[in-house]
Amino acid sequence: MAYHNVYGIDLGTSAVKIYSQKKKRTITEKNMIAVKDGRQVLAVGNDAYEMFEKAPASIAVDRPVRHGRIADVAEVEFYLRTMLTRLDRSTGFRPVLLFSAPSNMSEIEKMAYYEISHSGYLKNPAVYLAERAVCDAVALGIPLSRTKGTMIINIGGENTEVSVIAGEQVIISKDIPVGGHALNEAIVEAILKNHNLRIGLKTARRLKTVLASLGETIGENRGIVGIDTVTGIPREAHVSSDLISFAVEGKMCQLADEIRSFVERIPPQIRSCVTEEGIYLTGGSARIPNIDRYLRRSIGCQINLSSYYEMCTIRGLEEMIQSSLFKKWAYTIRKKK
Repeated sequence: MAYHNVYGIDLGTSAVKIYSQKKKRTITEKNMIAVKDGRQVLAVGNDAYEMFEKAPASIAVDRPVRHGRIADVAEVEFYLRTMLTRLDRSTGFRPVLLFSAPSNMSEIEKMAYYEISHSGYLKNPAVYLAERAVCDAVALGIPLSRTKGTMIINIGGENTEVSVIAGEQVIISKDIPVGGHALNEAIVEAILKNHNLRIGLKTARRLKTVLASLGETIGENRGIVGIDTVTGIPREAHVSSDLISFAVEGKMCQLADEIRSFVERIPPQIRSCVTEEGIYLTGGSARIPNIDRYLRRSIGCQINLSSYYEMCTIRGLEEMIQSSLFKKWAYTIRKKK
């Protein structure tokens, strides 16, 4: 390849993953940035996540990527610069940046990828975008040139992207505003209602990881500490897996209804291919036990669960870069004159 350094970049809502072809390794950091008084960046990635829900009012700790899209160009540019420096001391001249991106994007949203890549730190990079569903398909080993109807569900942090690939392209895609963070918020609300305790989203995420299940009872409890809504002081309580699973299932039911409605709108000839092949499921929340069985019962279609989970998209980018054929599945972004 004519370029020295090629990077695959997955700007996820929960975490950002970057693959370096030169180093042949991937780094993963939380999608978080800590900014003091709206001006001074104090921390990014995992360091900023450690400050989440702990920082004083003068320090804003937030996600610069929201709903799988660039929410703040300046913050994402700083984040990207920092992560690339941690991965490689130097990106070299004219590096290639291959981003995964949602299928349903406006021209302004697409240009944001160009803006964060041409900040002055990177030396005249070549910028490519590859649709997230295509990246997932490559990682899953789906033959893009031969598929007549493949459906992929990627449950992200703030939304779920549902896409159908046929004729070597994404022919229909939809963003459903239900993701891992909605499940966390449902757990926060359930504990507030049942235990009169206020807990943070980080605690809710941990509870989801160890106690949530769909359709089967784990029968476990976990001790947590939260703020009592009456006294305002910390108090301990024991939370059951049944409560966590019930909270998660409420949001999953909403997601399943949206997916079922989406499937019904697929053209019949393509829908028959999807039904025969089964639906592919990936994303971080695909780790919830029995989620494939739950969706199979709700949607009425076989669910093929990916073992890559939240790493599926970056694995697809990695394979595309290693094969040197990524230009076939990606498109370039250039600033309009």
